[in-house]
Amino acid sequence: MVERAQKSRLSRRSVLVAPAAVAGGAVLTGVAMAPDSAAAVRQITLYAEPLPGGFFGYGLAPGEATVPGPLLEIYEGETLEIELVNNTDQRLSIHPHGVDYDVNSDGSPLNASFNAPGETRTYVWRTRKQVDIGSGRFMPGSAGYWHYHDHAMGNDHGTVGIQKGLYGGLIVRRRGDLIPDRQFTVVFNEMLINNKKAPDTPMFEARQGERVEFVCIGHGNLPHTFHLHAHRWADTRTGMLTGANDPSPVIDNKNLDPGSSFGFQVLAGEGVGPGVWMYHCHVQMHSDQGMVGLFLVRNPDGGMPAGAQAAIDRFHQHHVAATQSDHSNHHG
Repeated sequence: MVERAQKSRLSRRSVLVAPAAVAGGAVLTGVAMAPDSAAAVRQITLYAEPLPGGFFGYGLAPGEATVPGPLLEIYEGETLEIELVNNTDQRLSIHPHGVDYDVNSDGSPLNASFNAPGETRTYVWRTRKQVDIGSGRFMPGSAGYWHYHDHAMGNDHGTVGIQKGLYGGLIVRRRGDLIPDRQFTVVFNEMLINNKKAPDTPMFEARQGERVEFVCIGHGNLPHTFHLHAHRWADTRTGMLTGANDPSPVIDNKNLDPGSSFGFQVLAGEGVGPGVWMYHCHVQMHSDQGMVGLFLVRNPDGGMPAGAQAAIDRFHQHHVAATQSDHSNHHG
């Protein structure tokens, strides 16, 4: 039973990483999310706002809306209360994946759970811990790399809101999970990355040896894959092996279909050194058409590696192939 008298107003440092820039991702530089077992219920206010170019975003304060929205973090067993302020002239909401909520916090017009233009509404997301039921069996908890998005703009499924940037990452951690030095949210949405196309896609940066966490999210109508050059991770909840005999496959490419999400941690430049490494969709026609970005691994002192600027300059000359209208071969 959650003790609702124990509430904690979330600071940006305690549960939220810095929000992603419109052209990039969230960056956390050595700030650990502080465990607070006494704060069973955490609270935050998000603001939905219009952005230039016809986009929309979520932000932590008026005037701070971004695409993607802020990366939210809580621990298993905690409850997150989100006061959503709709500073637009559109109907919208916030709908989560991977956590528990009642019909009033569903974020769907089906349950009359949305914000009318100018309206403020509170959504409550609950999480649960893993439970040992004996005989070597466990009921899963909420820990994982999840996401949230609008479910009301344009139609009852929020299709317009998702197309225009109303989405973000959600991490539910288990006590004892490693906390990264830097975090990046990567959203593949139709033929765009964070609603951008190369060479304007986000360039994520870290120093060699830093622990980096990627949160990968799929939206839209097209299946994709996420590939990161020169780095690999275990296909597990955290991206790490749990023991010397863990049989989980080690990968560097993973399917990222609409509505799906995953995350992982790597050490920047481990075994390969500093440099400029691509991340991209490995559906070839998608990468040809601009679904490519850069992961810059700087020297340990923060300096630019030899040849890195030349590689970045070449990327800025990225040629985007003519868009092909027929994606029928990619729907399976």
